Amino acid sequence: MRRLWRGAGLLVLAQFLGASIYFLLSGSRRKKSPIPVFIDVGPVEDFAPDSVTLVRRGEFYLNRFADGGFLALSRRCTHLGCAVTWDRERKIFTCPCHASSFSRDGSVLKSPAPRPLDLHPLIIEKGRVKIDIGTRRRRTLFSPQQLGYPAGKQKT
Repeated sequence: MRRLWRGAGLLVLAQFLGASIYFLLSGSRRKKSPIPVFIDVGPVEDFAPDSVTLVRRGEFYLNRFADGGFLALSRRCTHLGCAVTWDRERKIFTCPCHASSFSRDGSVLKSPAPRPLDLHPLIIEKGRVKIDIGTRRRRTLFSPQQLGYPAGKQKT
């Protein structure tokens, strides 16, 4: 009877370990699209300067800064991939899972997140904002060169 219980215990332990390893590695095996997948999120005028808009279809936030620049930030926390939320009053992104927080440009304000929020490439074409939802770019720092501007409005 002891052997039976030990065997059952080892089987349960093996299943638990296997499921845990699968969970931790599951997001890392996703294939990235080799070709950009752009979605049109609307005209530039629909996004007020100094605003943050959640775009559910692509799972990202579209930031429009006061100077007119745009930045598309992934909703996935860089710690374990939980969905971050925009805190309008404090003007920061927060992760409900482990309390990481990020500034408006996606830079880490509070750990355990190891790096800034990922970016989605964007283009502004004929006055419309288009985001590549098939690509997420990892980054280590925020740089003003990451902002996209409407034609003729680039900040120098």
